[in-house]
Amino acid sequence: MSNYFNHISCGETLPPKNIHAVSVSMPKIQDVIDYEEQTPEILEVIKSGYPRFILHPYLKKLATYLKKKYNVPDSYEVVVLSSQKAVELVSDKYYIHNKIDIDEPFGVILVQKGTSQLQKVLTYIQHSGCNLSSRFAEKYLFELGLINTLHEEELEDEDIAEDIIISTLASAYKQPKKNIYLTPSGMNAIYSVIRAINSIQSHNGRSILVQFGWLYLDTMNIVNHHYKESKIFTDVLNLDLLEEYLKENGFQVSAIITEIPTNPLLKTVDIKRLRTLCDKYNIPLIIDTTFATPYNLDLTSYADIFVESLTKFACGNADVLMGAIILNKKHTLSHMTKEFFKHCEPVFIKEKQRLAFEIKEYKTRVKKISSNTKALVEYLKTCPYIDKIYYCFSEENKENYSQTIIDDNSYTGIVSVTFKKPLSEIYDNLNFAKGPSLGTEFTLLMPYSYLAHYDMITSKEGNNFLKKIDLPIEIIRISIGCEPINDIIYEFKKLEISKI
Repeated sequence: MSNYFNHISCGETLPPKNIHAVSVSMPKIQDVIDYEEQTPEILEVIKSGYPRFILHPYLKKLATYLKKKYNVPDSYEVVVLSSQKAVELVSDKYYIHNKIDIDEPFGVILVQKGTSQLQKVLTYIQHSGCNLSSRFAEKYLFELGLINTLHEEELEDEDIAEDIIISTLASAYKQPKKNIYLTPSGMNAIYSVIRAINSIQSHNGRSILVQFGWLYLDTMNIVNHHYKESKIFTDVLNLDLLEEYLKENGFQVSAIITEIPTNPLLKTVDIKRLRTLCDKYNIPLIIDTTFATPYNLDLTSYADIFVESLTKFACGNADVLMGAIILNKKHTLSHMTKEFFKHCEPVFIKEKQRLAFEIKEYKTRVKKISSNTKALVEYLKTCPYIDKIYYCFSEENKENYSQTIIDDNSYTGIVSVTFKKPLSEIYDNLNFAKGPSLGTEFTLLMPYSYLAHYDMITSKEGNNFLKKIDLPIEIIRISIGCEPINDIIYEFKKLEISKI
């Protein structure tokens, strides 16, 4: 593993020099602010990043090529998607139909510039996760001679790649392989499940989707796209509110979706009580297990459906975008595989080959990160510049989290912290990789509220809302890596010694 305990220049990919990286270095808080405000200077530096948020350079190059190939007028933007099915989805939703016949092995849609439609289309693609694979674009451009080299990386054989991934997940989740389906991103997995649940449950007069916890923003956006009615409960520790709501509306609820534990505060619901409520009103429970992983928590007695972003801990190197749907054989919905899987976008084979190589270390990686997390938390409790530590075994979470732990080494590999000093004084001076994403073998820091909720940070109303949901503005989410734990601790100790 490369040494990440150095200053990494703003705009450098994470991992460095990897064209398929899904993270990008933002070493100073001002870099994050400039990125959020899209200043011309930062756009000159940050050329890539998380693929659903920043258009990959190869996709830009591909769009430019297609514009020339099909003689597309300058008044139209060329938008590439993962499939023709995705084009039809977007076309039907926004009444956009190509005025030029385009024949490509992926999706292409022409959207008029200078209209509100373009931003709506790009946002919907982001939320539904139907972006074209960077490895697909790379292969296409290379075969045309538009790029000179292919990124060198270790890949599994294409004949067995998918089976390696699905077999690994089947064993981890204790499910038959037929109940598992791969998607091109975690968001596409959530999108597909939400669409299927909506379709199935609308026939039963169930039209409300309950979001339990302040979920990841794009999850909530997908719900809003496909449900006329939804109900959000921001605090997963307050089941009394949910119970009261279900007394009146329980038989109208189509599903409850939650994260265990939550991002970024690591709160854990009383899963036994939540499952009891679901059983009482016959409500399917969808659990996003990206943080927990199937190697830390055994949730098979509780979830009807699991969704996981394999981009995170399963990959471990932040260079593959992929997700998975896992239908729990214990529940009747698992027999409806066709309905749940039909909305999924295809996954390019080379993405599978790369993940198949990486996922073989999934369990080992998670357990190493878990033991590092436990040790780091013990140090942070003594660190003089740390104000509050949010982690899975904190006093408020320990009882609920312990209900489903697999063994004593089952720490979720994420810790969030606030400081007794201004955020920039700490964040700017820590020599770790700093940028979006998590679950990497290298320790990765992210100023969560700045990157996820910048619009709220910059408004009084937004500030008040963040206070209401107890999400600090100046919080750093730490995704603990596999480096020697003493090296990780030393980076924090250096600031203690220098008395920054």
